[in-house]
Amino acid sequence: MRVFYNLLYHSFAFTYDLVAATVSFGKWKDWVFSMTPFIEGTRILELGHGPGHLQRLLLRRNLFAAAIDESAQMGTLAKRRIGSAQRLSRALAQNMPFAADTFDTLIATFPSEYIFDMRTLSESHRVLRNSGRLIVLLGAWPKSPILAWLFKVTGESPPEAYESINLKIKTKLAESKFIAEVQIVEVKSDNLLVVVAQKEEKKC
Repeated sequence: MRVFYNLLYHSFAFTYDLVAATVSFGKWKDWVFSMTPFIEGTRILELGHGPGHLQRLLLRRNLFAAAIDESAQMGTLAKRRIGSAQRLSRALAQNMPFAADTFDTLIATFPSEYIFDMRTLSESHRVLRNSGRLIVLLGAWPKSPILAWLFKVTGESPPEAYESINLKIKTKLAESKFIAEVQIVEVKSDNLLVVVAQKEEKKC
């Protein structure tokens, strides 16, 4: 599976939108865009911009939006989509090319495991302003009576998984000086698993 995602994000990046739309039954972009109410402030950094849909939306709202991605192919797609207004950099989240205390909100949607790498969290803390936010859309699943029954039968329901995820993520973020909350957010006929973490204020 990791090989598949690596190919999708690099050599086959041109198929990303089609694959994402197919596996999400056409809801992928709606899920991503539903994160905008969690954004605070006017200076936003997206981690892993992918094909650039969220960047284009943020720029249309007259926000100072910048983004990084390690994939050169995704950078090409996003720059083509956004045009001259883009502020995209090819970089790793573990080593962000920005000064300290630069952004009000960092956001990542459906990221891979890099997002909770301690180096990523340390860099996120560094580039965020006091009380800045790190928003992570971890996953999504439909609200369905049939799925609810299947989850119950298999003992693998999202609410049960949520309890384990909630504890692990809060603990890791606390080590990086974030105060975190893991939420199950209802969006139309779907549920989204969202992390909202706030940088602890510096003590004078």
